[in-house]
Amino acid sequence: MRSPHPHSHRPHARPHDPHARPHDPSTAPRNPYDELGALDDGPLEEFFGPDAAVRREPREEEPEWTAPDHRRGRRRRRRRGRNRSSRPTFVVKAVVGLTALAVFGALADRWALLYAQHRAAQTLKEHLGLAATPEVEIGGFPFLTQLADGRLESVRVTVPDVAADRVSLAEVTATAHDIRLDTEGLTSVRGAHVPRLDGDVLLSFADLDRELGASQVRFTGDGRDGVQARGTLPVAGHDLRLRARATIRRQGDRGVTTRIGGIRLDIGDLATYRPGTRASDGVHLTPKAAAGLARETRRAKTLLSVPSIVQRLGVPRTTVRAALSDDGELAKVTGSPRFAREARGLNLIDLAADHPEALRALGLEPGLLDALSRLTRPALADRLSLAFTLPEPPQGNVRLRSVRVEGDGIRVRLAGSGLTVGGSRPAVRR
Repeated sequence: MRSPHPHSHRPHARPHDPHARPHDPSTAPRNPYDELGALDDGPLEEFFGPDAAVRREPREEEPEWTAPDHRRGRRRRRRRGRNRSSRPTFVVKAVVGLTALAVFGALADRWALLYAQHRAAQTLKEHLGLAATPEVEIGGFPFLTQLADGRLESVRVTVPDVAADRVSLAEVTATAHDIRLDTEGLTSVRGAHVPRLDGDVLLSFADLDRELGASQVRFTGDGRDGVQARGTLPVAGHDLRLRARATIRRQGDRGVTTRIGGIRLDIGDLATYRPGTRASDGVHLTPKAAAGLARETRRAKTLLSVPSIVQRLGVPRTTVRAALSDDGELAKVTGSPRFAREARGLNLIDLAADHPEALRALGLEPGLLDALSRLTRPALADRLSLAFTLPEPPQGNVRLRSVRVEGDGIRVRLAGSGLTVGGSRPAVRR
């Protein structure tokens, strides 16, 4: 049976066409949705039978959707991070703590070391009678452990300006080894025993210049064992050029001696004074001054006018008379090599008392020659002597090993043994 409203099931009805053929339901196109809808009622029951029922599993209810909480994951990660970082943090704190303890321990050890060095310097100054406080440097680390054991590895002592006879030693440096202490606990050190010591002594040229030369003489090295002295020496109001050489030698176990040689005082370019008793010693004309007599007629005639000088020169009297009356003959006499050689051999000090006019004619003052005659070789050698003796320690032995001249002064190597400082007695080695 057809529906009274055939087009009611369609959303949009087509308009009626009078010429159209009658509608045949068999030829109309099928609606696939209608067929799918029909499957819901009969076909499954027909396939399984009328008594069969399709068992349908009940659907599980899905949980209600909620927004994810990311903070929980972060908290868990943070907890895990804290657990992981807790162990390194503890290690770092432990390392920092140990480092701080080590630093404080090292500082305490250094402060104790500085105090001990200061006390040792004061003790050495008192017991050795030094003018200046020495510098003390205690070797080895740590110091407190050595002090508790009563033994120091090494102690280096530097003493400046040690008086030694006429000179001052610029620096005395000594290093003591394996020092045994006489202590009462860690706070009281009564003394020390030094079984072995080595060091050196410097006698500087700068100090020699100041003490011996009075800023007018300079000392310099001349080989391994020689010292040259160059400068000026005032004599009777005249500044004479000084030249001398000292040979350095060790004397015994504690002394240094010098042998002064080649002492020479130059009176300008005119004459030279060499102290001594040999024929070559005394005041003599320089080769330049002797050769110049041939050009200086007045001086040559003055010398030839003194019979004692003519006799010493070895010139015949007839030749002298001809030379005094004829300048040509005078030039022949004074210009000969023999005359110049004999003139240099004259000791002008011998002429000072008897023929002062001849000395004045040569340009020399009799008072200067008289002062030079009193300036003996021992007196000059003493003024230039570099000898000294090391101070003897109150206890123990100190000896010189070698003496050598260096660029800055005289260097002396020394060694010592059995030295005792303070009230200590030699301890028995443990």
